[in-house]
Amino acid sequence: MPIARTWSVALVGMDAHLVEVEVDVATGLPRFILTALSDRVLRNVEHRVHSAVNNSGETWPARKITVGLLPATVPKSGSRFDLPIALALLMAAEALPAGALDEWVVLGELSLTGAVKDITGVLPSLIGAYKAGRRKFMVPRTNYGEAKLITDAEVVGVGSLVEVCDWLRGEAPQPTTRDEEPVQSSDIVPDLADVIGQPAARRGIEVAAAGGHHMFLKGPPGVGKTMLAERLPALLPDLNTDEAMEVTAIHSVAGLLAPGRPLITRPPFCAPHHSASTPAIVGGGTGIAAPGAISLAHRGVLFLDEAPEFGPRSLDALRQPLESGEVTIQRSAAVAKYPCRFLLVLAANPCPCSAGGREPGQGCICSSPTRTRYLGRISGPLLDRVDITIELEPVSRAVLENGARGESTDMVRERVLAARDRAGHRLAGTPWRTVGEVPGPAVRRRWPVPRDVTRPLYRALDRGNLSTRALDRILKIAWTLADLGDLPRPGIDQVQEAHALRTGYDVATLRIPA
Repeated sequence: MPIARTWSVALVGMDAHLVEVEVDVATGLPRFILTALSDRVLRNVEHRVHSAVNNSGETWPARKITVGLLPATVPKSGSRFDLPIALALLMAAEALPAGALDEWVVLGELSLTGAVKDITGVLPSLIGAYKAGRRKFMVPRTNYGEAKLITDAEVVGVGSLVEVCDWLRGEAPQPTTRDEEPVQSSDIVPDLADVIGQPAARRGIEVAAAGGHHMFLKGPPGVGKTMLAERLPALLPDLNTDEAMEVTAIHSVAGLLAPGRPLITRPPFCAPHHSASTPAIVGGGTGIAAPGAISLAHRGVLFLDEAPEFGPRSLDALRQPLESGEVTIQRSAAVAKYPCRFLLVLAANPCPCSAGGREPGQGCICSSPTRTRYLGRISGPLLDRVDITIELEPVSRAVLENGARGESTDMVRERVLAARDRAGHRLAGTPWRTVGEVPGPAVRRRWPVPRDVTRPLYRALDRGNLSTRALDRILKIAWTLADLGDLPRPGIDQVQEAHALRTGYDVATLRIPA
């Protein structure tokens, strides 16, 4: 009997590798041999495929079956190879026409009844195969909407092994799947107008959204830290086509795409619990590492509430991704890389007891050293990478009884989009999309600010009160403030406000736009 083959895709992190699935049905004692660098799920493929073939009305060849997945050195995992192995097996056993799938890339898990089940990572798999020159794809019917995001390719969604076999024999037409309208999100988008008071914090959120600046919110419970962070994604612009595909691919690998919503078009918001492990934050797990919270927040917002309660290793693991926008996770099975360019928002209470933020002796049972040690759990190198620091104060009774609502999300978002548009024109032709992404030396070299404006900053630098990194971040904030104010370059007012936002000093005196 001849050797038959199909094509599939192995996914290592976000990297897709085209895999040639070869099956040889030869004379010999009945046995099943899999030659591949595989995980435990793939090693059990024989039992799933055997039951699926028999329960689909096909005959399992009582011969020596050898399955090869080439290239053999590429790690392969999961049940995505069930369907291509079953089809290659039936072609090798001459139950299906030889060469029927030479041009097709096949993905799918088989149940014991022969039904084709959905898998994770379809979109990045098809993108990788498309770049390798493939244009025909067979995927589970439940993954059809995701696969159709590859617009100029032929995609077939299948529901069972029987359906595929009948089609390949010419006994039934090619399987079709009805295109469904994307399900609109039913999530209620919180409005920034719901936040009472806190004008400095509202200003900080606006600046963070306009320039992509990381942010640290400090204050007692109930002052609005979480409310502000939850409203930040609504201020960000929609994802463009490339960003949407990139974000969707990450969530596809993680298996987190919502049913009926194959494409993510809005910046994601990820808020892991403080008990999350380092692999859950950065990425990891057994075998090939899965994406963590920082990658799920790519092109969106990562919110760490009660930041001092996170493990020190988890917090310090954010330092390198914040700089590079990419995380590389090395495991014995493979090296996985995931993009992770996110906007970080940290929130913290002033002390462990969180007694309304009152000073020791006024309801707070924590001593001054205890309060210092508590906030000291967030390392200095991590805080040095945070651009904006805001200390929120409890809302007064007068402000609460007044009930005056602040600006709505739509009003603030309009200014944010205008500022990003101005920054986009300035950054055209560079690899950076927001002011926050620009390296400090590039800010000073390519967009210098007049020395008479920055003289106070350089004096602080000479006195040792300011680091070079802090100087660069103040300049970047000042450029964002200039974009918000529709100014050609930062002036002394923007530099002073940027210094206040960076250091957290005198935020109550900031000039808030009417």
